[in-house]
Amino acid sequence: MKFVELYTDGACSGNPGKGGWGAILRYEGFEKELCGGERETTNNRMELTAVIRGLTALKEPCHVRLTSDSKYVIDAVTKGWVYGWQRNGWRKADKKPALNVDLWEQLLPLLERHKVDFVWVKGHQGHPENERCDRMAVGYYTAMRD
Repeated sequence: MKFVELYTDGACSGNPGKGGWGAILRYEGFEKELCGGERETTNNRMELTAVIRGLTALKEPCHVRLTSDSKYVIDAVTKGWVYGWQRNGWRKADKKPALNVDLWEQLLPLLERHKVDFVWVKGHQGHPENERCDRMAVGYYTAMRD
């Protein structure tokens, strides 16, 4: 199984508002940058989208080290929250509806396809790839016309 590094970030101007996401895939010294965005979105949706797009870009099952500053994404998976939400009909422990179900439903099969190790980094603290992903995300939504 190939080992791939994936770095992701999402950003939003207003929450909701214009948003962007960035991802860097690294394999054996080669890199691929991906980015995109939406006109009306939230930061958490962009964080999730960055992970989904990064994992979707892989052509075969891989061992992935995913580095992100999103506690929302990392904790939901590593602490098992998303699996509980799914089991409970997309309801959280407080019985309120889980958010971003459409994106979680895209992510979960990707997590089954790939072996993903999650690494959290503090955002805006100088992590080179996290900063690059942030610049891509912000650059994408900044370039959008109103």
